[in-house]
This record gives sequence, C-alpha cells and structure tokens, in this order.
Amino acid sequence: MVGVKDDGRPLFLQIAEQIENSVVDGSLPADAQVPSTNELAAFHRINPATAAKGINQLVADGILYKRRGIGMFVATDARAQLLERRRRDFTRQFVTPLMAEAGKLGMDAEEIKKLIDVWEPER
Repeated sequence: MVGVKDDGRPLFLQIAEQIENSVVDGSLPADAQVPSTNELAAFHRINPATAAKGINQLVADGILYKRRGIGMFVATDARAQLLERRRRDFTRQFVTPLMAEAGKLGMDAEEIKKLIDVWEPER
C-alpha cells in the first residue's frame, strides 16, 4: 500500500481510496481481511481515528463489512460496485466534457473514435 501524501484531500479519504484501489486491482479480493485501523495508522503514521474514518466510510458505502471481534473484510460485490462507480465518474469527468468540446468543434463520435484508435501516448 502506498503512503498517504499531502495532496490537499483529507487523509481519511486517501486511506479509503487506497483500499478501494487494492480492491479494484485485485490485491484485496472479495472476503479478504483488510488491515486494521491500528495497522493503517502505524503504517501511515496517522491518528487511528483518521484511519477508522476511512474504513467506516467504506463500510457505509458497502465496500467493506465487519465481522464482530475479527475485523473488516471486502464485500463480495465490492469490486463490481467500485468499477461501476468509477465508470460513471469517468464518464462524468472526462467523456462528457470531451464530447461537449468535440461538438463545439463540429466533431462527432466517429471522429473521436478514429482519434482514439490511432492515439499513442506521449513519451
């Protein structure tokens, strides 16, 4: 797990996002136990209450569930749920503005698809 950094966002959100990333990339599969709040706090050198807030946010979102006296675990459908949410966010943040700008330039979806097909990342 990558350490939290001062990127302007609250630390508890960064903790939650790191766990979400681990679920999405498969390193935390369904029903896997996640690190405890004390483990997260020690690893990231933050207050345990801050780590707990991030974990509790994931519980509220249905990504994690609690086994009393044992710990927190990844929900069975967590990965699918996160992928669906991230796809919606991706569309809202990137595709919608892209298509709006393309429309201003007189470009249609087919032209955008062609650009994507031949696109190569800058090196």
